[in-house]
Parts: sequence; C-alpha cells; structure tokens
Amino acid sequence: MMEQLQKLVDHHRDCRQEPVRFRPSTWHPRLEPYGAAHVLDVGVGCVSPSGDRLISRGDLVDLRDRVGDDPDGLRDLFVAVMIWGSGTTNGRGPRYTEAALSDARLPAVLRTTRQAVRSGDLSGAYRQFVLSGVRRSFSTKWFAAVDDRDVGCALALILDSRVLIH
Repeated sequence: MMEQLQKLVDHHRDCRQEPVRFRPSTWHPRLEPYGAAHVLDVGVGCVSPSGDRLISRGDLVDLRDRVGDDPDGLRDLFVAVMIWGSGTTNGRGPRYTEAALSDARLPAVLRTTRQAVRSGDLSGAYRQFVLSGVRRSFSTKWFAAVDDRDVGCALALILDSRVLIH
C-alpha cells in the first residue's frame, strides 16, 4: 500500500488545487462567539450575490507563516483549515468547527500536534489529535496545513475519503 501511495504522491506532486468557495454568512454565527469571525476575511471575494469568498492552500500557507506560536493565531489557522476543507459542500463543517472551538482541549491539541508534525512525528500527531467534532479527514488537513518542513521530508498527507481506501 505504501508503494502505491508513493506513486500517487509522485504523480500528483506538481498538481495545484483550485481555491475553494465558501459562504461567510453560513460560518459567521458559529465563529463570532469565539472571536474568530475575522478569519472569514481570508482569501478573496468572488462575484456572487451570496457574498461567497475563495480560500486556497496558498492562503493557508500565508496564514500559517504569520501565526507563529500565538494560541489565537493557531486557532485562526485551524478555523481557516476547517473552512477550506468544508467549502460550500460540507454543511456540517460550521457545526463541527463550533464544537471544536468550544472544546477546552483546543489550544493544547493545536500546539502539540503542530509541534509533532513539524518534528516529523506524524503518528504521534495523529494519536494526540482529539477534539470534539473533528475526525481523521479534518485532523489530517490540519497536519498538512501546519507542515512547513522541507519538500524532501515525508510530508503530512490529507487522509480523507478521496485518498484513503478503507
């Protein structure tokens, strides 16, 4: 299985994902109570009567590079990852993000799993990521977003239903 996965990674290495559309009005009531509604300004606006915006992987990288070790910054990056991972097609995303924001473990989980990923301990990060509302596909999106190691490393992959075969 690892050999097949490596072939897929190599084959798609230079592919770039298009930005993801999201609807700020759907997210705002879930983020405002936690002081995270300003994250909805990430990305760019698009021509849409509903006020939709676009968020890209590049936007996540820019945010990651700005947040440093600040707990609120890590929370904001996490929210951006959840928005990016949900787009307009995952109606549960805002609800699950709110559940994670209300989980008292959030600051510690984000800090420790980011450190584990950055040190190359992906299995440790996977074991430590326990938050209300967040399962494998979104925790591994978090890992991929915080992974700022050199390209020569075995970078964190997103293990969602499009990649992981059960």
